[in-house]
Amino acid sequence: MAACIRLGRGALTLITYNKLLSQSKLVTQSKYVLTSSFRCVFQSPSVCGVTPLNVQMPALSPTMEEGNIVKWLKKEGDEVAAGDALCEIETDKAMVVLESNDDGVLAKILVQDGSQGVRLGTPIALMVAEGEDWKQVEIPPLDPVRPASAPPTAEVPAPPVASTRPPGASALQPSVSVRSLRLSPAARHILDTHGLDPHLVKATGPRGLTTKEDVLKLLNQRDKVPSGPSAPVTAAPTPSPPGVPTTGRPSYPPVSVPGKPGAPGTFTEIPASNVRRVIAQRLTQSKSTIPHSYASVECDLGAVMKLRKQLAKENIKVSVNDFIIKAVAVTLREMPEVNVTWSAEGPQALDSIHISIAVATQRGLITPIIKDAANKGLQEIAATAKALAQKARDGKLLPEEYQGGSFSISNLGMFGISGFSAVINPPQACILAVGGTRAELRLTPQNQDSLTPVLCTQQLMTTTLSSDRRLVDDDLASRFLEKFRANLERPQHTSLP
Repeated sequence: MAACIRLGRGALTLITYNKLLSQSKLVTQSKYVLTSSFRCVFQSPSVCGVTPLNVQMPALSPTMEEGNIVKWLKKEGDEVAAGDALCEIETDKAMVVLESNDDGVLAKILVQDGSQGVRLGTPIALMVAEGEDWKQVEIPPLDPVRPASAPPTAEVPAPPVASTRPPGASALQPSVSVRSLRLSPAARHILDTHGLDPHLVKATGPRGLTTKEDVLKLLNQRDKVPSGPSAPVTAAPTPSPPGVPTTGRPSYPPVSVPGKPGAPGTFTEIPASNVRRVIAQRLTQSKSTIPHSYASVECDLGAVMKLRKQLAKENIKVSVNDFIIKAVAVTLREMPEVNVTWSAEGPQALDSIHISIAVATQRGLITPIIKDAANKGLQEIAATAKALAQKARDGKLLPEEYQGGSFSISNLGMFGISGFSAVINPPQACILAVGGTRAELRLTPQNQDSLTPVLCTQQLMTTTLSSDRRLVDDDLASRFLEKFRANLERPQHTSLP
């Protein structure tokens, strides 16, 4: 009886073990089937989407750090072939059309028209291959992009600062919390001056940095809020920090509010374009790192004016600036020691003579390049300079049309400027500042054999050479100006290639 009971218990245990084993296998098989089915469903394009091809913000110039999307030339769903224009991008130099490198379909525009401050490498659009469903494209998480110019009145302003402070709180208490936040120096100064709570500012800078624009936005919103019952609380005087004199007015001019008459000492913030920002950076770099040296010379343009009249009779229109470009190029060919640049390794001699001409545009000063100017004739130089100047004003210069110059010319004579000194465009070694022409009476010899001078009228022009003292010393700059004046006053010898 006992043996039967033990046998029964063993049989029951064996049956229970087999049953559990079979259930385990069933669960494992079911799990495998469900996993396989889930994997197949998850990997289907209708569920997880189509893998896109990212179109990123490219580097369209050596100094470009960010760009602005001006206008998209393609719409979502349009077929795109390699070489088609996708959008117009404003760089730090000009307006550039971005072309597609692949065939496909424009599936999604990530950065809309008018977006500013798009960093290099930021995805701006998504493309898919031909035949794929562009509506099922996978959209990656995006970083916020600064819009063109949105009015700051959309957000509801926060309540006043003083109404949220306890009655016994000290005025120095916000300064303790300020240290735990990331504030720019300008933002910290405005907060301390106007007594604003830094926690009410919405930071938009990198890594949570509160910028001056963020604080000014909060300040404008506070001025637009009508005073309510809490006005007596906000007007309560707070003790000023020790060591800060109480003068009754801020230590710097406040920002003017649009729509209100400006008080004495107010100002208005002007947004800087990418071109203006880069110009400021490069000019500061030039004046702070390049030892400028200046030398001036007066040139007689009598022969140039006479030759211009002769060419005009043949319907060949050239300007005085075209003669100057040709004379500079020929002088650089005769004196290659001036055709140099400065790099981190030291001086570098250039094999080509590319003349950069300064063109004033609405976005700032642009320097398109006349390549191989020494081997071009006057008529070709005139046509090239006119075409490049128009493209610069329209913002349609290509990167190769304003990069790689070896010598710059800035002419302000058409504005009535008699003479000036220009700032060197790094890494170039020289820039020639050209003033206007003027008529002067001077004593000049009648001919080479006669020693008796006569009084005659001369068309004089002042040119000033700004040179990098590390590359071009005073003696070399003087010899260059002497050679340049000789070539300019004899245009018949330099007008041809």
